[in-house]
Amino acid sequence: MMGAGKSSVGRCLARRSGLARIDTDETVAAKFGISIAEIFSHYGEAKFREIETETLRNLVTKDAAIIVTGGGVVRHQENVDLLKQLGIIVWLDGDEVTLFERASRRGNRPLLQTEDPRTTFSEMLRARAPHYAKVADIRIDTSALTHDEVADVILSKVKDLVTTRK
Repeated sequence: MMGAGKSSVGRCLARRSGLARIDTDETVAAKFGISIAEIFSHYGEAKFREIETETLRNLVTKDAAIIVTGGGVVRHQENVDLLKQLGIIVWLDGDEVTLFERASRRGNRPLLQTEDPRTTFSEMLRARAPHYAKVADIRIDTSALTHDEVADVILSKVKDLVTTRK
């Protein structure tokens, strides 16, 4: 979910692991040559989601990497299938108050540009949480952790998961 720290934690993981970091939001924005907010404004969410899926399709044959996605990626089954092909799925979770506070800091979240962003956020979280729970291999509450602490937990849990799958 937005505000969980996906982008920042992804940078920490890439630095620590030596793997490339691919942020699908950044990739989509680069493809359009404009910000995510502008994509939503000019082309709509449906077009953004279409290019997001195309981005994931293009990653399936690439080398191992830290892949950071937007929070809505799990709403489409093809994306879920692609993510599962790509590797271990980590759900960065958090309590709703903390997630909303983080997500609304900069005021640049297109999905929160509503009359009542707090209610919009709550509804979005309630709708998405079951999807996150269904697809995640690992779930981490980031509410009280720094980005580096979250990265530590992820690396430890991924190592444990890989060891038990052997």
